[in-house]
Amino acid sequence: MKNTIYPKVWNLDKLYPDGSKSTQLNNHIKQLEVMVGELEGKLDSFKNIVEENVLLEVESIINHIADIRIILSQVNSFITCLLAQKPKDLNAMTLREVASSINARIESAIKTFQCGLLNIDQCLWKRIIENKDLHNYKFLLNEWRKKAEILLSEEKESLVSDLIVDSYHAWGQFYNSFLSSIKVEIQIEEERKELSVGQTINLRSHHSKEIRKTAHYALESIWKEKEELFAQILNHIAGFRLKVLEKRGLDNVLVEPLMDNRLTEETLNAMWTAVSKYKKTFLDYLNTKAKMDGDKMMKSYNFWAPIGKSNQKIDYEDAVDFILKNFSQFGNEMERFALKAFKNGWVEAENRSNKSAVAFCASFPLTGESRVFMTYGDRITSLLTLAHELGHAFHNDAMKAVDGLNRIYPLSIAETASTFSEQIILDAALDNAESTEEKLFLLDEKLKRSVMNFMNIHSRFLFEKKFHEERKMGFVSSSRLNELMQEALDVAYDGSLDGASQYTWAWTPHYYLTKSPFYNFQYTFGYLLSLTLYAKSKEKGKEFENDYIELLRDSGSMSMEDLVMKHLGEDITSVDFWENGMKLCVKDAEEFINLISS
Repeated sequence: MKNTIYPKVWNLDKLYPDGSKSTQLNNHIKQLEVMVGELEGKLDSFKNIVEENVLLEVESIINHIADIRIILSQVNSFITCLLAQKPKDLNAMTLREVASSINARIESAIKTFQCGLLNIDQCLWKRIIENKDLHNYKFLLNEWRKKAEILLSEEKESLVSDLIVDSYHAWGQFYNSFLSSIKVEIQIEEERKELSVGQTINLRSHHSKEIRKTAHYALESIWKEKEELFAQILNHIAGFRLKVLEKRGLDNVLVEPLMDNRLTEETLNAMWTAVSKYKKTFLDYLNTKAKMDGDKMMKSYNFWAPIGKSNQKIDYEDAVDFILKNFSQFGNEMERFALKAFKNGWVEAENRSNKSAVAFCASFPLTGESRVFMTYGDRITSLLTLAHELGHAFHNDAMKAVDGLNRIYPLSIAETASTFSEQIILDAALDNAESTEEKLFLLDEKLKRSVMNFMNIHSRFLFEKKFHEERKMGFVSSSRLNELMQEALDVAYDGSLDGASQYTWAWTPHYYLTKSPFYNFQYTFGYLLSLTLYAKSKEKGKEFENDYIELLRDSGSMSMEDLVMKHLGEDITSVDFWENGMKLCVKDAEEFINLISS
């Protein structure tokens, strides 16, 4: 009998009592409106400021923006959590509209400031970034000045910001609400159930082939029924994005995602080159697993199927204990943090139908906390999702020691911390394997993640790039979206997946993220980088934790190329760097195939 019971339902009242009716939350929103107004006033003055006051004013504006961002992040995260746990919370929807308006104003103000920085002559600029009080923001200031080069005039950018709330972000919000409202009726054994999309997706790893197949086709039927609405939402989001890019004189849709992720296109191309070079071994893995089930090719609904005897349930208490035990093997700080998160009700894991389908981690920088949201399904996949989201939360915790705007890090490195945590748990499970069958089961789970990052994520990248190219010419129909998705899947999986969902474009929420366009390559980047970091941790033992935390803390104040060079001494623009990570995954695939053969 367990001595400790970890809550499955999170505690949001500690952040803001009374949820969407919280007086404290409303006070923060009012405070933000005042602070943004003050910032806008400062920026009006900044246009005419005399040279001798520039240094002090730049520092004042930077600190003011940082203060706003911290409170705004707290408010946005809380509203996101409210709508995840109860998608039809009308009060939360209203608050989201207000927060979206404030978001648009602060983004507009930052662009105004960036344009102002661009107007500073080079001699004065050098004095600004070398000033001791601004030196910590040297990278950020240079980055903002560079971004200003692609912006429209201040007046036109302000107009874009006004339109973003109702004509851009609103479509992404509508998608999330729409997806959360969908119910799936499905026969499970002798019982007819009504499930959320998230609960139905969890069935892809069910031990019963018939249940997996039933769930797959139940979802396919829903996507087909609603494909026209999904197509409209996606076209509106991409159309708005492309129109802004056109006005800014940009043709390459990757310019802004790469800039936001602090990556060069040279690095991205090197990574995909390495991925494509080593795909054959993963094709062999898929074919081997298909043959175990009597098929020539891997059926898409069987991809997440467990093999061997380790398909038993892993209840939530056991999952938490396993994570704590193995985080402690990596380092004391990671274990300490995870224990605090579990005990203090930072995790929402309850399996119920009236909640969002999307797992996430929300940061609350004002109070130095995070919240993890998921639907725990008593299987290894849920255990790994839990570890993944805790990795995000640990990254947030590490950034508490960092000042102001340097706390904000790109998605590419965020996915490194999350997949690093997954790696710890998967390898721990492999080390504890008591039989060949157990080892095969866990290697299979590990390889699924490799295939997802090297094939599925690649298909998302290929689809999104091609879709945006065609969207420039006009509305892309649902039938054409299906064709584009199928083409991307065929290329990325090299024709090795039978019956892959053409509707992947409809049910993958990443395509509909208006704040993070092209949210795909970051996963592969994070996955391969985390493998390199994990290999280093195995070499150095527990003392590596301090190095790891230092890397995380630097993640908001330099490019990814400089970050990896500083902490690992590696050049990520080189294909060789990415090949090293690919080779580690290839070894797993070869071991799986050899164990099956023997």
